[in-house]
Amino acid sequence: MKGGGIRVIIKTIVILEYLIKGVDQMNRRFEGKVVLITGGSSGIGRATAIEFAREGATVVVTDIDEKKGNELVEEMLQVAAKCKFILQDVSDPSSHDSVVKSIIEEYGKLDVAFNNAGVAGKAAPLAEYSDEDWSKVVNINLNGVFYGMRVQLKQMLKQGYGAIVNNSSILGKVSFEGTPAYTAAKHAVIGLTRSAAVDYSKKGIRVNAVGPAFIKTPMLEENLGEEMMNSLASLHAVKRLGESKEVAKAVVFLASDDASFISGETLMVDGGYTAQ
Repeated sequence: MKGGGIRVIIKTIVILEYLIKGVDQMNRRFEGKVVLITGGSSGIGRATAIEFAREGATVVVTDIDEKKGNELVEEMLQVAAKCKFILQDVSDPSSHDSVVKSIIEEYGKLDVAFNNAGVAGKAAPLAEYSDEDWSKVVNINLNGVFYGMRVQLKQMLKQGYGAIVNNSSILGKVSFEGTPAYTAAKHAVIGLTRSAAVDYSKKGIRVNAVGPAFIKTPMLEENLGEEMMNSLASLHAVKRLGESKEVAKAVVFLASDDASFISGETLMVDGGYTAQ
């Protein structure tokens, strides 16, 4: 058997074990529900797709990485998880209309949306940031959330219910050297979340956010060496980096009926980073 085939089998087994682990103890809180996750082919988005699937949801994943998106769907389908991939650039406003339209045509509703897609952007102080670098980060990390919520909320208003979770960051509350665009965008996501919660909670739609600290994701690992990763781990009160599945569990909680009296909140999943 070729090495690629072996890797696929191993990944499938890992997902299968993850999906069935603790099934007897688990309430399938999202049985029959439809969940949209942007930027869902890797990292936090991927882990969240798996977590929702464990709880019975039909998961629609969007991403600009078509290869990884289709790989995730293939792996999920092999273990009977309900998953679909749609190619999407969240910085394109029209793409959100197309995604939600496709979901409604196929499933008839949208119960939950997790606006997760994001990029780290260039690491540089503000005076050295170009218009192009600024626009890229803001268009994806902030405008992409706004465009998504605008369409998602319209659909949820028709239904009379829904839950939205946005992915902010610890840099939505504090800052870090060389991150002007990312910090500004993530602060704004928290403001956008609060504004939408005030407008729509009374109409049956809860809107919250998560604020992850440094999480071991492909985006982080591709940009940093081992020494820098260890240095970042030491900044957290728990003295380690977070895992994608730890953020995923927080997202699923906020989207569930267990969080029915929570709206406009940003849940920091940060290992004590912002408590110091």
